[in-house]
Amino acid sequence: MGAGSEKARLDEIEVVENEWIPLADGSRLAARIWRPREAKAHPVPAILEYIPYRKRDLTRGRDAITQPWLAARGYACVRVDLRGSGDSDGVLTDQYREQELDDGIQAINWLARQEWCDGNVGMMGISWGGFNALQIAARRPSALKAIISACSTDDLYADNMHYMGGCLLTDNLSESTTMFSHTSCPPDPELVGERWKEMWLARLNGSGLWLETWLRHQWRDDYWRHGSVCEDFSAIQCPVMAVGGWADGYTNAIFRLLAHLKVPRQGLVGPWGHKYPHQGIPGPAIGFLQEAVRWWDHWLKGESTGIMEEPMLRAWMQDSVPPTTFYHERPGRWVGESQWPSPRITEKTFLFSPGKELLESARPPDDGATEAEACIQSPLNVGLFAGKWASYAAAPDLPHDQREEDGGALVYESAPLAEDLEILGAPSVTLTLASNEPVAMVAVRLSDVAPDGEATRVTYGLLNLNHRRGDERPELLIPGEFFKVDVSLNHIAQVFPAGHRLRISISTSYWALAWPPPRPVRLTFRTRGCSLQLPERPPGDTDAHIGFEDPDGAPPIATTLIEPVHHNWLVHKDLAADLATLEVIKDNGCYRIEEINLEVTSRTWDWYSFRDYDFDSLRGETRTERSFRRGSWAVHTRTRTILTADATTFYIQAELDAWEGDKRIFSRNWDSSFPREFV
Repeated sequence: MGAGSEKARLDEIEVVENEWIPLADGSRLAARIWRPREAKAHPVPAILEYIPYRKRDLTRGRDAITQPWLAARGYACVRVDLRGSGDSDGVLTDQYREQELDDGIQAINWLARQEWCDGNVGMMGISWGGFNALQIAARRPSALKAIISACSTDDLYADNMHYMGGCLLTDNLSESTTMFSHTSCPPDPELVGERWKEMWLARLNGSGLWLETWLRHQWRDDYWRHGSVCEDFSAIQCPVMAVGGWADGYTNAIFRLLAHLKVPRQGLVGPWGHKYPHQGIPGPAIGFLQEAVRWWDHWLKGESTGIMEEPMLRAWMQDSVPPTTFYHERPGRWVGESQWPSPRITEKTFLFSPGKELLESARPPDDGATEAEACIQSPLNVGLFAGKWASYAAAPDLPHDQREEDGGALVYESAPLAEDLEILGAPSVTLTLASNEPVAMVAVRLSDVAPDGEATRVTYGLLNLNHRRGDERPELLIPGEFFKVDVSLNHIAQVFPAGHRLRISISTSYWALAWPPPRPVRLTFRTRGCSLQLPERPPGDTDAHIGFEDPDGAPPIATTLIEPVHHNWLVHKDLAADLATLEVIKDNGCYRIEEINLEVTSRTWDWYSFRDYDFDSLRGETRTERSFRRGSWAVHTRTRTILTADATTFYIQAELDAWEGDKRIFSRNWDSSFPREFV
């Protein structure tokens, strides 16, 4: 469509800057709405995105590209701030609690009753909005007809920013920092009026330090089961499109949703990080909004769009690339599977050998053989080049050359491949091992090794060995006692070219991606009880027919840059002090949103450090700054959180300060501790 006709379409929509959605308890949710001008005369379906990230300012740029474009195709697009966030009433004290979900259902029912809505509602969201779309779908509000859930999870414990394989992720700290900063921001006085300060002080006093809550629940319990739709997949009765990217941390959930849901469903996985696919990095980005319209037209309008004739799973098969921390694009091709699990995918096994080789074999590993053993006790620097659990692709946050890491790992490598090997699914590694400590973890990486020796991490997995019988019943290990475990690696689609080698690297820690065990661990492996299983996929006849339009969207909003953006990851090594530090800079600078005359500043810094081989020296520290300014109105917040530990206890120190103009109007410190529970 030409620029002129697209502009004409956009001219046919109206934008409601703020609409109040009343709740049963008298509170109100703040909504921004894009809808066709004729919707009151000719009602249309509504699409809800329901998140805490401030519709008025912080998501305004993203919303401006997505929401009006969809509205111009005959939808009422509604961005709602959660209770306690943005311009909505109340205080937000945690993620995905029952009040949030009940409020969301009330919002859906309100939308369905509006004169401009035809009674059909969909939900679409990424990250938090993808999570609660699944969770609200499981509660079956009658007006909710379908959802699109991007970069989300069905299991709040197993695949989330908090824990992975029972190991504590440092993203647990960074995510708590993100929300510490968000929940301490005020509403906009232009929308809520004079009560803005009262609302702000209530948030500053009441939102709390979420890291404390998350560290109270170090294994899977009722806290994590709440909101985990995997507890009962059958509760979801509406169609689901699950979307994600190989560089994101949430992709495993897509495959579980495809395997266990019984409703019409589709999976879409590209090379992207934690981004919507029309803005996907690494590229190629795709015309995701066009796909969304095909989905919504089918399920909300009953039109024939061909969307359900597409393969159940469409995934980007990644070609081999040299290792680096940022890719503009990942070469590859689209492939499809008509069902998942796919009967076309077979297991290819490689056995570990005493000579540190991976030997292709059709027979299972010999669990009883004990002829050869291998040991590893990794230094704490293994993981400094691991990248982020969920890449946002705005910084160099992907894993670097694995040769930086493999000196502290136990490495097994195949011979050069005689022909290309393609995999699609979750590789796994079977290990027979013993630990010298009662609390231990294992990190396993699968890499693509080029003929010149460069090693690109393809996928990885973590397992807290105390969770070997399940995340709900961790137990101490018996030092020296051998046992068998299967370590599942993250799902991936990857081509290993002929002439390249497969490499498995095993370490006893993976800092600063995950918190190490309480004490240094030495793991001993019975080599012939260990193997690698790969999900081998033959090329399909229909692969060549899978494709997408180019990315599209409405024009971006006008902003003026005041201070530049700066994102980076830096590894510092103080040789005199034997101190290593990973520094993460996420400085979004300062900019003015012209249409609301608001200056916004947002900055975050993370530091993860250790000294020598001292496990008690591990330290995570985060700091944030946010400010909003319009004329004489100026507010500013700062947060600081420090997480440390010794062999028995986690320690949290935190600070929150807020200013109105030059006057500090709030200050609070936290100093708390929590026992380590098999972590």
